[in-house]
Amino acid sequence: MEAIRRIHHITAIVGDPNENLRFYRDVLGLRLIKQTVNFDDPGVYHLYFSNDDVTPGTVITFFPWTNGLVGRKGSGQVGRIAFRIPAGSMKSWKSHLAEQNIEVSMTELFGRKTLEFQDVHGLDLALVEGDRELADTRILGFHGAVLLSSHPEGTKDFLAQKLGLKLLDIDGDINHFETVGEEQHHIVIALPPMPNGRWGSGTVHHIAWSVPSEDVQRDWQKQLLDDGADVTEVKDRSYFRSIYMTDPGDVIMEFATDGPGFDVDEEKSKLGTELKLPEQYEHLRAEYEKSLPELNI
Repeated sequence: MEAIRRIHHITAIVGDPNENLRFYRDVLGLRLIKQTVNFDDPGVYHLYFSNDDVTPGTVITFFPWTNGLVGRKGSGQVGRIAFRIPAGSMKSWKSHLAEQNIEVSMTELFGRKTLEFQDVHGLDLALVEGDRELADTRILGFHGAVLLSSHPEGTKDFLAQKLGLKLLDIDGDINHFETVGEEQHHIVIALPPMPNGRWGSGTVHHIAWSVPSEDVQRDWQKQLLDDGADVTEVKDRSYFRSIYMTDPGDVIMEFATDGPGFDVDEEKSKLGTELKLPEQYEHLRAEYEKSLPELNI
């Protein structure tokens, strides 16, 4: 199998959808590119954000739970999500977040200076400078993520031997990986293992790996099944096709196709401006439009 080249998207659970929208649009400067529903739980929004160009490897998505349930971060989850920013822009971002009364700390979590903070619902985030210098400071896409594995050695073997990620030696940290594609997304396995997590606001539900086509996805499905993994059937998510499994450390991982893309049901310039429903829920549109909170677009 060809090695995984990049992250496709990361999906987290948050609280109020308008608070989520304001933070990622107005504070982080990302673009809302899709408002739809959780295909497996259609009473809940599924909101997608990316950079302005909707570049592959930049999409973060959210299930906004309005029931007030706060999650517990722990094993079996994805931890801190890191965004990549242009070289030389860290000082500007630090000042910007301070102006928004957001507490920050500087670490070396990803092998270089890492600006850590939380979103409005307690989701762990970070900013890491890339190598590209730009005239502005906008977020370029993902830098990477932390995996909260219950079995770090098993996850380490899975990333290296199955997914083909490159093991990095950064300050002796043998649990730091990089994807082989041009995005060079970084994956860090947290040590030691934490107690089991619990889903709720402020936690990450899954990480999705990008696969170029449905044929390649079927190859991955067969290979994972042959290896004894519990893999789902192919699920149609309208904008991509997906299969899901859990890695040896209980982290939910998705393998999502690059196509057909987010502009299959609305023009690229108008992405995220209207509620889009999959065909199986379209007959319930009036019900969902009434029950879902109105978004301040």
